[in-house]
Amino acid sequence: MTDFLQFLNTAELKTLTQVPGVNRQLAGNLIAARPFDAVEDCLNVKGMGKATFARLESFAAEQDQPAGNSAMVPVTEEAMPAPVEKNQSAQDSAQEHDSFLKRLGRAFLLFMKALVRLIMLAILFVAVGAMFYFGLPYIQKTFIAPVEENTAQIQRMEAEIANLQEQLDEMNGRVTTLEDSIEAHTASIEKLEEMQASLEEQLQENNDALLLELKHEAMFTRALDTLARARLYLAQSNFGLAKSDVQAARDLLFELEDETKDEILSQAVTRLDMALGNLPDFPVVASGDLEIAWQILILGNAPAPTATATVTVTSTPTAASLVTETPFAAPEVTATPTAFPPPTP
Repeated sequence: MTDFLQFLNTAELKTLTQVPGVNRQLAGNLIAARPFDAVEDCLNVKGMGKATFARLESFAAEQDQPAGNSAMVPVTEEAMPAPVEKNQSAQDSAQEHDSFLKRLGRAFLLFMKALVRLIMLAILFVAVGAMFYFGLPYIQKTFIAPVEENTAQIQRMEAEIANLQEQLDEMNGRVTTLEDSIEAHTASIEKLEEMQASLEEQLQENNDALLLELKHEAMFTRALDTLARARLYLAQSNFGLAKSDVQAARDLLFELEDETKDEILSQAVTRLDMALGNLPDFPVVASGDLEIAWQILILGNAPAPTATATVTVTSTPTAASLVTETPFAAPEVTATPTAFPPPTP
């Protein structure tokens, strides 16, 4: 038994697998369980049965005996081939059953792992879908919609700025036109003033009726140009200069009315006095009086009122409102006004 114990503790894997009924797994279990203190300890190894134990013992005895005496070894009842083959088949069947159960367990484990991965993948897809379904409206509402609204507001503001710029350019054009008209009237007034002074000198030297008529026409035209410039000053909201021009035109017409005794000039002077009373506090009312005085001088009579209205001025108008409500473009006087009767000698 000592030789058999040594065989169990020293036999290699290749040698053990040569024993009928000992596969590589059982041989590995025997090698892993070494060393054995007694030969019976190998029965505790998994897969080891009494029949296999007997075959191991017979194989170890054959290895110890010489080759020529192998036929002299008595065959015991335990080592008979038939029982060995029967036990070996039962053990192989048990091992095959265990192997099938292990393969089935591994297959079930792989199936469960695949199922878990599939579930995790489905959860991931659901999470991504939920993120797109709920996240896109949130992003649209929180980020994209405010940006689009701000863009629309910026575009509206740019359009308003462009419109205001056009209005400003138009106002600048009107202001430039008013300034040019004022300069033209100023130059005309200066020439008429020089003409009037020259005619007065000639009248002092020669009291001629024709010269006197020319003087009256020069005074009348000068008064019209002065009133036209006053209307332009009102359009610029320059009420101080407008009042000065109205006063100058009124003095000229009063002097002319005193010399000619013309009732039309008296009506115009009355309207100009009303305009002077409304300047600079009520420029809109003064503008209406100035318009009536202008039509009296041009047409020879005052326009018939179409309705009676009460004018209430609550604030001082701007130049833009005056230009919009009452056009103050300076008219070009091309027709000779009605000849005044010559003064009585």
